[in-house]
Amino acid sequence: MLIIGIAGGTGSGKTTVVNKIVQHLPEGEVCVIPQDSYYKSTDNLSFEERTKINFDHPRAIDFDLLIQHLKALKKGKTINQPVYSFATHNRTKDVIKTHPRKVVIVEGILIFNNEELRNLFDIKIFVHADTDERLIRRVRRDILERGRDVEEVLNRYQITLKPMHQQFIEPTKNFADIIIPNDRHNTVAIDIVRSVINERL
Repeated sequence: MLIIGIAGGTGSGKTTVVNKIVQHLPEGEVCVIPQDSYYKSTDNLSFEERTKINFDHPRAIDFDLLIQHLKALKKGKTINQPVYSFATHNRTKDVIKTHPRKVVIVEGILIFNNEELRNLFDIKIFVHADTDERLIRRVRRDILERGRDVEEVLNRYQITLKPMHQQFIEPTKNFADIIIPNDRHNTVAIDIVRSVINERL
């Protein structure tokens, strides 16, 4: 099993890179595990309290469960991946049955922050995009997909997203084996990643 970690700031284009890699792998040989599924359960908090959580801080992530699940997949076991709702800021009662695959891609902004998790990755990729480009994508996504308003998105960006990016995400670029500048036409970097994967497999 080959485990690939793909990190980068919010709106950097990680999902686009993941999709481009997956496109060229045989169906049934790859699974994607988003860090977003592993936000900690907040059953003990009211909705009001949940909205105040800093989701861009490493302590919001249940790294222990994510590590446990990756180790189980490595041993050939099936896992129950949590399902997280951005509407309620909490895990739902649903799970996604995830089977071991030849290639497992873990994708998220904070996945290089935890040393034990980082050490499970065979290949570490960081997707880099300019700050203004990331902000535009984040605003668009949060309004269209997550039902937030512009004021809320911009406030969150200023108060938490930007400082958290500078403190916890940008420095983890140093752990990456490959840095991909996010440009839709950047096929060279994607081709290199594909070659490395095919070579390892």
